[in-house]
Amino acid sequence: MALFGAISTAGSGLGVYRTWLDAISDNIANINTIKPTSGPAYQEREIVAQEVPGGVAVAGAVFGDAQGRIVSEPGNPLADAQGLVRAPDMDLGDQMTQLMVAERAYQANLAVIDRARDAYLQAIQIGK
Repeated sequence: MALFGAISTAGSGLGVYRTWLDAISDNIANINTIKPTSGPAYQEREIVAQEVPGGVAVAGAVFGDAQGRIVSEPGNPLADAQGLVRAPDMDLGDQMTQLMVAERAYQANLAVIDRARDAYLQAIQIGK
């Protein structure tokens, strides 16, 4: 029973970290997305997790500021009359740090599943 619980708990963690990795990937892919000043900037997405019986689950997402940063790019076809465009207010260093943390946590949950599976297989071998 305890082995299956470990697999279930780590499996729920894998789902949350996979969702977090997807959100970070979207953020990094859109870090240089430029929009007209008349519209919102790309909004950074952060995943919120919550504890549930037997593990964790994605509770939702929190989005960054739609105002972004106003940047001067007079040659950009999306620029307004003053040559300004709207860019997301995200830091690549922060996104890369989050990516590394999420990747390590995902790997740790995979290791728990591997260890629990190995223990379960050993228990089956003992019973033969």
